[in-house]
Amino acid sequence: MRESAVQRRAAVRTESLTKRYGEGDAAVTALDGVDVEVHAGELTGVMGPSGSGKSTLMHCCAALDTPTSGRVFVGDAELTRLKDKDLTRLRRDELGFVFQSFNLVPTLSAEENILLPMSLAGRRPDPAWYRTVIDTVELGDRLRHRPNQLSGGQQQRVAVARALASRPSVVFADEPTGNLDSRSGGEVLTLLRRAVDEMGLTVVMVTHDPVAAGYCDRVLFLADGRVVDDLREVAADAVRDRLSTR
Repeated sequence: MRESAVQRRAAVRTESLTKRYGEGDAAVTALDGVDVEVHAGELTGVMGPSGSGKSTLMHCCAALDTPTSGRVFVGDAELTRLKDKDLTRLRRDELGFVFQSFNLVPTLSAEENILLPMSLAGRRPDPAWYRTVIDTVELGDRLRHRPNQLSGGQQQRVAVARALASRPSVVFADEPTGNLDSRSGGEVLTLLRRAVDEMGLTVVMVTHDPVAAGYCDRVLFLADGRVVDDLREVAADAVRDRLSTR
């Protein structure tokens, strides 16, 4: 049995987080005073209809977008008070990213793509951790292959390995199975689950898929820029039921 939420520390936290786009009558409120804690060592899903604010919430928490007001914390660091240089360092050292599009450099090998963010920062991975990552994503025999020599599922596994290689505090995954078939998607979701259970990482995943949500410890539901539900007993059928009432 996993630790109770009460015992877990917050890996990411927001206070009265608000994000508006545009001005005057054309203004759109994407996030409306959101208070959320993402617990360390958990896979947290974020769901909601199109326009509910789920991707905006993730982007603000991941320092990819700037809130209009409110506060965001990653660990003890308040993102909304950091200068650009410090934000860049935090994104590089503390955060990992997996997106729906694999975002691989076509001229680089799988291994070069995995190591690219660290190479640009002038860093090398911890050898033992890197071996663990490669073993976990099962890419040992594909490291010399370029993206066009890999299946979609293998390319996304490269992207997951790239996110894990620096041993980040939090991995943000935005619709990571959106471009994959059900089998490849299941493989990627299993990898994210293993990253939490076996590697002790924290993962935040935006998804529209109840099956993907079934891999989570917890699912937050957004509607109209607000958190409207927080589901702990996660199963695909329960998620479908909850979505059908929204």
